[in-house]
Amino acid sequence: MRRIALPAFALVLAAVSALLAAAVEIPETLKPEEALNYRKAGPALATAGKPSAETLAKLREMGFRTAIDLRQPAEGVAAARKAVEEQGLTFVSVPISPETFRADDAKSVAAILDDAKAGPVLLYCSSSNRVGGVIAVVESLRGKPHDEALVEGKKAGLKSAPMIDAVDRVLAKPAP
Repeated sequence: MRRIALPAFALVLAAVSALLAAAVEIPETLKPEEALNYRKAGPALATAGKPSAETLAKLREMGFRTAIDLRQPAEGVAAARKAVEEQGLTFVSVPISPETFRADDAKSVAAILDDAKAGPVLLYCSSSNRVGGVIAVVESLRGKPHDEALVEGKKAGLKSAPMIDAVDRVLAKPAP
C-alpha cells in the first residue's frame, strides 16, 4: 500500500506545484491607468512607466517578486518602496536621469535581472523612457550590437533625444 501511496503523493505534489507556478505568471498587459506603457518583456520581466498606487499595492498578487524603480527620490520613490516592501517584496531604487546615467546603473539592474531568485521583476520609471535606456545598455553589455540594443530599448520605451544621447554616452558611441 505504501508503494502506491508515495507515487500518488508525488503526482499530486507535482500537479499542485504546476498550478501554483501557472498562477503567479505575470500579466501580459495592464491598462494605462494601472501602469503606463506596461510591457511583458519575458516570463520574468515586465517594463513600465509609473504604476498606479493600486498596482504597486498588488504586485505580489500579480506574480512579481522584485520592483526596480529608476525614478529620482522626488518622484515618489519612498511611497513606492513602502507599498512594495509591505508585501514582502524586494524594492530596489536605481535613480537615473539622462544627465546622471552611468554604465554601473545598467550593471546593477542587469545583476538583478540575471538573478533567478529575484524574478519576476517589474522595471519602471515615470514614462518607461529611462527603462528603455537601461534596457538598451544592458542588451549592449550582453553583446548585442549598438543598433540592435537601441531597438530593444525603444521597444521598452526609450524615446527622448536626451536619453538616447545618454545611452550613446554610456556606451561611448560618438554622436553623429
